[in-house]
Amino acid sequence: MVKKREPFEFSGHKVAAGSQVSVKLAAAKLYTDTQLDLHVEVFHGTRPGPTLLVCAAIHGDELNGIEVCRLLLGKINAKTLSGTLLVVPIVNVFGFIQQSRYLPDRRDLNRCFPGSVKGALASRLANLFASQLIAHATHIIDLHTGAIHRDNLPQIRCDTSDDTMLTMAHAFGSPVIMHSKARPESMRGYANSRGIPCILYEAGEALRFSDLSIKSGLKGVTNVMRSLGMLKGRVRNKNNCVRALRSYWVRSEADGLVNMKLKLGQRVSKGYIIANIVSPHGGDAVAIRAPTDGIIIGISNIPVTNEGEGMFHIAQFEGDEIEIANEQLDEFLMEHS
Repeated sequence: MVKKREPFEFSGHKVAAGSQVSVKLAAAKLYTDTQLDLHVEVFHGTRPGPTLLVCAAIHGDELNGIEVCRLLLGKINAKTLSGTLLVVPIVNVFGFIQQSRYLPDRRDLNRCFPGSVKGALASRLANLFASQLIAHATHIIDLHTGAIHRDNLPQIRCDTSDDTMLTMAHAFGSPVIMHSKARPESMRGYANSRGIPCILYEAGEALRFSDLSIKSGLKGVTNVMRSLGMLKGRVRNKNNCVRALRSYWVRSEADGLVNMKLKLGQRVSKGYIIANIVSPHGGDAVAIRAPTDGIIIGISNIPVTNEGEGMFHIAQFEGDEIEIANEQLDEFLMEHS
């Protein structure tokens, strides 16, 4: 006789094996005394396995991850799940309401971990998330987008020297993996400091839905769940992700209007003109050239600039890996078109 799995105890709730429970964690109140809650969907599988935390909108204006979480909720059946899945579609509920990256006091929640029960709002919310959610997780996927007016190519950021995180990153299936050490005060940095592997998915632009970002994000999360043995079936990933050696921002060398020559996801060659800066009153253009070979993984969508502002985020690759990355990117875009 197979022994029935023990319930999952979470914030005063006992979630029976093979069931789904919606839990509301009291986060804080608005000035109007209206309660705001952190909504957590708990899926407790019938078989043992990891506890995966999937979260989005730690920056309140980053919306693609919220839709990925919403779609994920409709795909998971606790009766056929191994392990436990915790889904938090909106971490920064205050920022989400205000369509803002930040909290009302202008603090960045992702710079406040592990927080404190006696600190300011950001510190208290970070502490709630750390003590009630990160403390239960064995693995984490943190869903992000680019900042406002900046678009990011789907990519995974993690410490690629960690074998578990690198395996998760390859399973996710984004075309580029960026080696990135997490800031100690970020959610990812805090999780890593506790020995919890956490990968960060970046895709799209703040305050905008991107079909490519959402579709590839949903597929990526379910791929990671398959690789962890939480879902049945093989990882459905046709791409061999390529690790970028480093990345950098190409900055404007003048003030004026931006005439871009290349788009997000395109390959660049050293010395190639990727944009021209022109004055609205005429005159000669200032050519912006690529300092190295690479692939554009981030771009500013505003066609005006001041000298020194970031325009193109370019990933560099070692040796012939840029050829592989370019081919994989073409296949990825065709698959998700």
